[in-house]
Formats: sequence, C-alpha cells, structure tokens
Amino acid sequence: MSDDGIRSDWANKDFYQELGVAKSATQDEIKKAYRKLARANHPDSHPGDTAKHDRFKAVAEAYDVIGDADKRKKYDQARELFGRGGFPAGAGFGGAGGFGGGVNVEDLLRDRAGGGGGGFGDLFGDLFGGGRGRARAPRATRGADLETTATIGFTEALDGATVSLRVSSDGACATCHGTGGKPGTQPHVCPTCEGSGFVTASVGGAFSMNETCPTCGGRQLVYDDPCPTCHGSGLGRNTRTIQAKIPAGVKDGQRIRLRGKGVPGENGGPAGDLYVTVKVTGHRVFGRKGEHLTIDVPVSFAELALGAEIRIPTLGGTPVTLKVPAGTPDGRTFRVRGKGAAKADGSRGDLLATVEVQVPSSLGADAKEALEAYAAATADTRLRSGLFADGAEGAGGERGDRRQDVS
Repeated sequence: MSDDGIRSDWANKDFYQELGVAKSATQDEIKKAYRKLARANHPDSHPGDTAKHDRFKAVAEAYDVIGDADKRKKYDQARELFGRGGFPAGAGFGGAGGFGGGVNVEDLLRDRAGGGGGGFGDLFGDLFGGGRGRARAPRATRGADLETTATIGFTEALDGATVSLRVSSDGACATCHGTGGKPGTQPHVCPTCEGSGFVTASVGGAFSMNETCPTCGGRQLVYDDPCPTCHGSGLGRNTRTIQAKIPAGVKDGQRIRLRGKGVPGENGGPAGDLYVTVKVTGHRVFGRKGEHLTIDVPVSFAELALGAEIRIPTLGGTPVTLKVPAGTPDGRTFRVRGKGAAKADGSRGDLLATVEVQVPSSLGADAKEALEAYAAATADTRLRSGLFADGAEGAGGERGDRRQDVS
C-alpha cells in the first residue's frame, strides 16, 4: 500500500467494467453508476445474501479508485503500461524495481517514460515503493491525547475557575530537540534508506510494500554520535504547566475536553487534546441538585407546630427569612427562588431548604415539666391508629397483651 492508497493488484482489475461505464465516462457518470449499484446490492437490503455482499464490496472498491480523479489517472497509466487488464502473465517481482527472469523494471519504466524523470517511473514508485533515493517529507502526525484530574472547590464549580495543571508526556528530547543527535554534530543521509525514510519489504515473495526505515526511524538523516540524553531516539519526558479554564456549572466527575492541549504533533501535525476529570469538594452547609442548591435547616418541634420565621443563609449572598407555617411536617422542602447555581443563560436556579426536627439529647427541669404537660394534654391522640386494620390501637384482649422488646 502506498501513501496515496494505490494498491498493486488494481492494475489487474477492470473497474470500469465493474461499474458498467466506459473508460471515457465523466466523474458524474461514474458516481451515478456507483450509487445505482450500491443501492441494488447493499448488505442492509439483502441480509444473508453473500453474492450481493461480495458484489457491493467490488463496486465500492472500483468507485474508490476511479471515483477519485487522481487515483483514476494513475490507474489508467498502470493499465496502459501493462496492457489490457493487467501485468504480463507469470511476472513476479524479483526485488525492489525488478521482475523475475532478469528484467529490470526500472529500466523498462525509464524507457517507456522517454528516459526522463516522472511519468511511469513515478507511477511505479507510487504503486510498489520505488523511487529510492528520493527524500520524502516526513508525514505530519497528530499528537496523542492526555488525561489528568483537577480538584476545585464547591464555589469554584458553580462560578467557574482557571486552574494550573502540570502535565507530563512523551515529546521531543530537550537536549537534541528531537533530532536524536549529539548537540553540535552534523547528520548525514541514512545509508539504509538512502534518505527516503522508508525501506521496501517483500510481501509473500510476489509484492513489496514500504515500511519505516529501522535505522533512521523515518527521519531520513542519522547522526554518528547519538544524543547522550535520549540515546538517539529523539524522545524525552516533558513536563509543562497548562492554564485550564473550568466552565461555570461543572459537576463532580465531569470530563472536560481542552482542544490542542495534549501532546504536540510531529512534523507540523496538530497537537492532541487534554481531557480533564473534575473533582468537586463538598461544602459544609450547601449541597447541589442540578442547577439548584440544597440546604438542611434544623428546626424544633415547637417551630413546626406553632409556625415560625427562620433566617437561613444563601451562598455568597445575604440571608433570607423562611416562613414556616404552623403544622408543617418534618422533612418538608421550601423553595427560595433565584438563590441557586448560575445557569448557562445567566439566570440562577433555586435554593431548596428542607426542615428537619432536632430532638434534644437532654432536657432541663422546666422543659421536661412543660413537655410532660404537653404529653398529658395530647394523650387521647391516636397517632398510630392508622397502623392497625381495625383502627383499634392499643385495644385490650390477646393482641393488646402481647409485648416484645425491640432493640
């Protein structure tokens, strides 16, 4: 497989016949023919039909080549070079640039191309990894993505924050700046690949393909004196500090993507991304429920029974007064509008205040006497009558006499 996707077996296939179009067909005609055949043979429309599936693959392969103007041009040149429909029968490759039987393909191509550069000689280099001695520019490679964790406070998560993150990753060696050579020394063309950055490897004895040169690692140049820090690899461990902006409203455990903050790309390629998992610390008083804040408000039984006005705090603002009606049950939640977390549109959620009765662990003499008086005054109240099917809470007889200690 070459860099532009041309395969050595394509010259043996008639892609025009596969799509049912003439060699002179326009790109639009080729596209229309492909779409028609693809619809007729699509695997989703013919589940289990192996013949249709194979036909669909063949049609897709043909369109991938002659549906692309550049690939189509090289495909036509290859078929013109080797006759109608493919390579000479029985011709194998005796190595880079040669057929079996002592025929040198590079000489053949040079003769067919008029003895000059370009033409079929360049085509053969694209198809089968020829062109040794021509230095190719290293391919731009995207940098790797990185993962890290940032811990922020409860309030910072609501309002947004900018945090400093120390990120370590593999990158260019700081001593040689990625060249792999000892500073102050000069490189020379790699003797293994002759400056191309790749070598030709045999595949099954019949075809060949390009592989990254093991000597220079695709850099095309080598140093006699390797870098003492990276020992010639050109790689090192880099640590840098990144200023990361955490958006307002981030939640605990949320994963944020920072584009271009990952490992720098090679040979001019784009940098990878940095993924930050945010950990949000808890607050002593407030909790969070989506865009709303929550607070548990301790109250006494008397305040719920008689009603009361209770002051409660807000996050970063002035306290508000919560009006508790008489007879309010324990666990009721009140809503204070506009005192919650900030929303994306600039408005704010609500503060959800839940009242919770606090039972004193000890009572003074006066409080105990008053509470006993209250208990006597409400002794006839059947609080648990609803627990019994007949409503006979504490009734006499066999059921009323049974007792069991529960711990």
